Amino acid sequence: MSILLFNTLTKKEEEFQPLKPNKVGIYTCGPTVYWFPHIGNMRAYLCSDLLRRTFEYNNFEVELVINITDVGHLTSDSDEGEDKMIVAMKREGKTAYEIADFYTKTFLKDLNRLNIKPAHYYPKATEHIAEQIKMIRDIERNGFTYQTTDGIYFDTSKLPQYGILSGQKSEEKQAGARVEMKEKRNATDFALWKFSPVGSRREMEWESPWGKGFPGWHIECSAMSIKYLGMPFDVHTGGIDHIPVHHENELAQAIGCCGAYHARFWIHNDFLTVDGGKMSKSLGNLFTIDDLVAKGFEPIAYRYFILGAHYRAKLNFTWSALESSQNALRRLRQIVRDWDSPEIGCAEYEQRFLDAINNDINIPQALAILWEMVGDEKIPTSARARSILKFDSVLGLGLEDYVGKRLEIPEEVLELMRKRDEARAKKDWGESDRLREEIKNRGYKVEDTESGIKIME
Repeated sequence: MSILLFNTLTKKEEEFQPLKPNKVGIYTCGPTVYWFPHIGNMRAYLCSDLLRRTFEYNNFEVELVINITDVGHLTSDSDEGEDKMIVAMKREGKTAYEIADFYTKTFLKDLNRLNIKPAHYYPKATEHIAEQIKMIRDIERNGFTYQTTDGIYFDTSKLPQYGILSGQKSEEKQAGARVEMKEKRNATDFALWKFSPVGSRREMEWESPWGKGFPGWHIECSAMSIKYLGMPFDVHTGGIDHIPVHHENELAQAIGCCGAYHARFWIHNDFLTVDGGKMSKSLGNLFTIDDLVAKGFEPIAYRYFILGAHYRAKLNFTWSALESSQNALRRLRQIVRDWDSPEIGCAEYEQRFLDAINNDINIPQALAILWEMVGDEKIPTSARARSILKFDSVLGLGLEDYVGKRLEIPEEVLELMRKRDEARAKKDWGESDRLREEIKNRGYKVEDTESGIKIME
């Protein structure tokens, strides 16, 4: 089966062919570890995970790299302001390395809670300074750099291809730019290496051929992706907010250094909005996975929510939408618990599922096919069980813990159910609601249906 993917580089769907037989290299832009990742950030990693799982479903061997930005990301994408790590140091009174370690662990914890498969490598920018310096020197030798009083810059005017990802020509990007030029020759030029300010007490600074300082934000991704995946590699992923600056600059560095693009396919997911608007700290709507848990939601319910929209479509987050996702997930678990042990499978549904995921990772369609199969009572549950576990190797909902595994309710919860039945018989609705809440606190949900009372996890 062929896999079609929309390539941001060419602005069209293309048939994917790996550089190496049956092997795929993927680089995903990782977090700047100075603060908690929010749910908008996590959409990018969920989309990368779905892409990886789609390749694996097609029997490709995948090698995934997610970088950790622990230095060099300034508060402005225009190479201005403080390093975000220094901002965090001042905020929390810790060292830069303590900040990076804490938020890296938080990020990895959130990946695990969302059932995102671990990357093969999580390279840190601070541990690959030599590779970044070497790349800058190669770019310099090829005539693409100039020096200012505050650093070494890439001269984008010398690169005719600059702007290919965003679809804007260099002069158009220049006209639309709103940056402080200072000594920059062009508004779109960007820092490869920044000099440490005189008298600064930066923890993260290194000697270089140009003086003591630290790398720009963009150089780390170019250097580390090439180190771990080779030049070129198959797929680079990230959010669409990275297209006009970070990913454009990555491409420029690869051409400046090596004379070619470092990634063949560029896959970008669209934004997550909240209540129809942009997420921002000032609006107080930068929710984290911990925020979802605090409101009684399972992290995996957020994964289910993400499955409901194509990765290239905007997705609007609301608490009611997340509640619907959690209810749907729980209903699915309840249904498959009563199925027989997996056997054989459903060939027609499996083919349709494969067609969907191979059509530019159409996960919403794949999820709809799953639900259609779940309700198809002409097919034995053992066959549906086999197929749904195959589907879940892509969807990642953890259904292997539920399929064919009937719910064993503890005796103390059954006793609460009996007491609730008695309260309902006496029309003591207050006591009935209290007991329902107590059952919920023990990890079970009571549903009053037309066919009777059901209890679920």
